Amino acid sequence: MTDDSHDLTRRQWLLCLSEFVALAGVSGIVPEFTTQLSAAPQAALPPGLYDPSQDHLVHALSSAGLKWSPPPGSETEYVQRRSEPYRPQFFSGEDWPVVTRFVEILLGNVDPAALSQAVQWFDLWLTSAERIRMAARQLDPLHRILAVAYYGEESVRELETADPQATARAGVHALRDLSQRLYGRDFLHLTSVEQVELVTTASKAESGPAVHRWFDLARGEAIRGYYTSADGLKELDYKGNAYYGDSPGCEGKTD
Repeated sequence: MTDDSHDLTRRQWLLCLSEFVALAGVSGIVPEFTTQLSAAPQAALPPGLYDPSQDHLVHALSSAGLKWSPPPGSETEYVQRRSEPYRPQFFSGEDWPVVTRFVEILLGNVDPAALSQAVQWFDLWLTSAERIRMAARQLDPLHRILAVAYYGEESVRELETADPQATARAGVHALRDLSQRLYGRDFLHLTSVEQVELVTTASKAESGPAVHRWFDLARGEAIRGYYTSADGLKELDYKGNAYYGDSPGCEGKTD
């Protein structure tokens, strides 16, 4: 037996994995060879490629087509549950309630948990905006050519030049100034009706460029954030994170 026989190539791994899925799907029993497979020495994969988690796969195969969350502590548990309330990373503690209420009005009557997730998305997106812009500016020229060919020059240029953090800072400040000017009170001290009126005013160009740009930015990211929340994905009838014995929509059909 040569040293090469101890190493599993990616092709061999996929072949073994396919056999495992077929057997597990038919019998509901995890074959013994999977234990031997995990114990065998494996060649290092290139950066960015990772071996599948058997715990993850067994959990998926036993889900009976239901949506599921990865087992706690597994390699695919991307979302870490917080034991403490979320602390904004971009917005100040003073502006955070203003932003939350503004987004709430934009989204309408949504579940508080979905609202919280949408606003957190907005905050985290803004937190990473500067690093994303710097990464875009330092892109390898050949990679930039590829990005332009795929996304278009305008989209790439916007990624390199846009400063949503400045838009957000100026926009929240301008919104609170507009509230003082129109109603003589801060945004959070307005009645619900007045707050909705002010948000409607902010959507118009006459409100001033800073407020108008803030409205467009907040509306776009609020919608994006909502549709990454659990409620938003359910509304979209998202089919990911589930194992199906038959392809959805093709039940009962034969070749």
